[in-house]
Amino acid sequence: MKNYYLVVVFILSSLLGVSQSFSLITDVDNRQTTKLNGKWKIIIDQYENGFYNYRYEESPTGYFRCEKPMDPSQLIEYNFDSSDELYVPGDWNSQMEQLKWYEGTIWYKRSFDYKKENDGKRVFIYFGAVNYKSHIYLNGKKIGEHTGGFTPFNFEITDLLKEKDNFLVVKADNKRMKDGVPTLNTDWWNYGGITRDVKIIEVENTFIQDTYIQLEKGSLTQIGGWIQLNGDNKSKKVKVSIPEAKLNIDAVTDDHGVAKISAATKLSLWSPENPKLYEVFVISGTDTLKDQIGFRCVETKGYDILLNKKPVLLKGICIHEEVPTRGARAYSMEDAELLLGWAKSLGCNYVRLAHYPHNENMTRLADKMGLMVWSEIPVYWTIEWSNPLVLANAKNQLTEMIMRDKNKASVVIWSMANETPLSAPRLTFLKSLIDLTRQLDSTRLISAALEVHNSDKNTMMIDDALGEYLDVLGCNEYIGWYGDKKPEACDDISWKTIYNKPLVISETGADAAYGLHGGTNERFTEEYQENYFKHQLGMLNKIEFLRGISPWILADFRSPRRPLPTVQDFWNRKGLISEHGEKKKAFYVVKSFYENWKLKK
Repeated sequence: MKNYYLVVVFILSSLLGVSQSFSLITDVDNRQTTKLNGKWKIIIDQYENGFYNYRYEESPTGYFRCEKPMDPSQLIEYNFDSSDELYVPGDWNSQMEQLKWYEGTIWYKRSFDYKKENDGKRVFIYFGAVNYKSHIYLNGKKIGEHTGGFTPFNFEITDLLKEKDNFLVVKADNKRMKDGVPTLNTDWWNYGGITRDVKIIEVENTFIQDTYIQLEKGSLTQIGGWIQLNGDNKSKKVKVSIPEAKLNIDAVTDDHGVAKISAATKLSLWSPENPKLYEVFVISGTDTLKDQIGFRCVETKGYDILLNKKPVLLKGICIHEEVPTRGARAYSMEDAELLLGWAKSLGCNYVRLAHYPHNENMTRLADKMGLMVWSEIPVYWTIEWSNPLVLANAKNQLTEMIMRDKNKASVVIWSMANETPLSAPRLTFLKSLIDLTRQLDSTRLISAALEVHNSDKNTMMIDDALGEYLDVLGCNEYIGWYGDKKPEACDDISWKTIYNKPLVISETGADAAYGLHGGTNERFTEEYQENYFKHQLGMLNKIEFLRGISPWILADFRSPRRPLPTVQDFWNRKGLISEHGEKKKAFYVVKSFYENWKLKK
């Protein structure tokens, strides 16, 4: 971890679509902030007339200027004040029926007053996420842009901020792109807009920008990490204090503002059975940052996943960042409580947050609830593996995900990709992501959701070359749903791997419309899904190297790929829970299996 900050600065300074002058401010929930949530004025701009002129060049007189006619003869063809409104945070698709299928640009505007605590303070604007490409303007001046729909970013606004009549304008564009991450084809809804909190952060002139405080790799007693300061006076005394553990660590930052820390202590270790969090204080002069951190050790040994040196089974479920009951992007702590509460009621000790970094409420609440987390970036299906700008984009999203959640005890797996086709460029691309992940965080496990193939009629083989570089083998399979096999075929199937590593079945599932009943061989009925899981779980339980399962998926979710009238109606129906919160018959099959599933001795 010693080169973490320099790696991050290099990456962020060189990536397409990222113009931050330095890297992310972390632990925002525990800082002095002012939310800019609420109603924002919006302009729908499908042709991007507010950004480009008629020669398709970026215009210096775009909508971001919020101009008004100085006299009746002046031509200005937009007006935020008389335009519609949308709630932030939130997606536009679920707030206006006319925008349900919309992909393109919408301009957001929010006016606000702001008085700093004192003149020596610095101020930043922070976005939890904007999908997918955003340009940010304050008081008519562009302050930065960002690419990626699921990771946070921030910009300094100290010199642009006024006490009265500030106007913040955001150009949000969710168009899918061939060279995007994710790319054109996905199996989830492309919710557009400012989908997470917008906050003003006020900090000291020299402030604690980032911290890493965790158990060192392989240790149950040795805390390690670093503190990163930002400001003019980077060389300062810093202190880390964990009062409950009677631990105080003093250090001095170097010329880069970095201080490494290390200390031995005895802690109550975090686990699903004991989700213990400690109050951790980081102090630098007049700047104090308080976080709630759990400490645990996660490793692998042969086929086993070890949590605090003890073998553990990952009893899980996949989750999309969607609240099905309102058909919208999830964003609030209440949304997180609903989704993770459903997972707990299923008997889960682990969740796979698919297929992108979910909002920070999910990982913070998972810390408190004792749910282990698989977190991933949307390197999904048909990425342009040989495009260096795509790789840079993926690295940026990976870096921002790790920066935000590296102190969360719940996060035990960083995942690089989902269902990516085999090729030499793909292997090179994903190896590059793995190398970066190990530089940024060596304490967690690395996986990817791979595809499996038949080595013969009744044998499934895991031999993807990427497996050599993973800690945990992830595998998606749908035997009995996709293809010509029925669920009963699972009874005769065995599994093999060329790797001495644990396997997590990262996806398996079958569609069922809640309340649709019929025979066990009748597609889309609850009985078919129920029968599918009975045979699936029987097959999986026989795999010697299996250490985790996360069925696809917790709840039905919207998808343009699922048009079947009266059954799907543009919903992926593989949820164990319906879009109205009703538990399907298969829910209880999985729940019963988890209640009785134990490690074989």
